[in-house]
Amino acid sequence: MNSHRKLDAWKVSRQRANAIYRATRTFPADERFGLTSQLRRAAVSAAANLAEGHARWGLKEGAHGASITRGSLAEIDTLIAIAEDQGYLKGKALAELEELRERASQVTWGLHRNLRGDRI
Repeated sequence: MNSHRKLDAWKVSRQRANAIYRATRTFPADERFGLTSQLRRAAVSAAANLAEGHARWGLKEGAHGASITRGSLAEIDTLIAIAEDQGYLKGKALAELEELRERASQVTWGLHRNLRGDRI
């Protein structure tokens, strides 16, 4: 049980979710039900889908969880870009999220390929 906690992809997704929570605390109050909520839900979903897929029986389910997480990561990337366009994210907070985006994408893609048995 809790073996998903050993996955690098889960660890990075969790770090990114926490960074998103910190960054969105500074968003305007009128974004509480907009970008703030959507970014937080997508970030939590990314980590949760890895855990759920890993907890299910078989490689196919694990690969499916990683695939869903890859979609959530793309959603987060888009939402961060919009937040940056609106001037809500910049400087150190944006740099941290970009670094975690790159790392999360790499390890999640690697996990997905590994679970599917890809050798490319």
